[in-house]
Amino acid sequence: MLALDTVLAGEPGRGVQIRHWIDSGCCYVVQAGACVGAYGVLGYHFFGHGFIEMVMVGERFRRQGLGIALVRHFQAHCRTPKLFASTNLSNRQMQALLTTAGFRTSGFIDNLDDNDPEIVYFARSR
Repeated sequence: MLALDTVLAGEPGRGVQIRHWIDSGCCYVVQAGACVGAYGVLGYHFFGHGFIEMVMVGERFRRQGLGIALVRHFQAHCRTPKLFASTNLSNRQMQALLTTAGFRTSGFIDNLDDNDPEIVYFARSR
């Protein structure tokens, strides 16, 4: 998982965060052959609703359906009727993935990342 995470190089605390996700049992992986091709995190801390905290697909595994497979898994297994996700305005790939999965925009959060608002998405769980 560390090898495919593109944020790790710029954020030293990311490895600790990944370990926390694994230890808390909210981290899911998608294998691509003998490798981990993608991972995702589904939590329930967002006002008591399901929240997709992370979808990370390794660069060499992109455009193979791993990201949408994770999101659809989360939709099918979410313990609450509402499922939320978010991504930066600059992350067009994640926006397209969430739209393909049936999510719709639910709002914006400014000031998390400078000059790159966070878009909040919503979908009903299945």
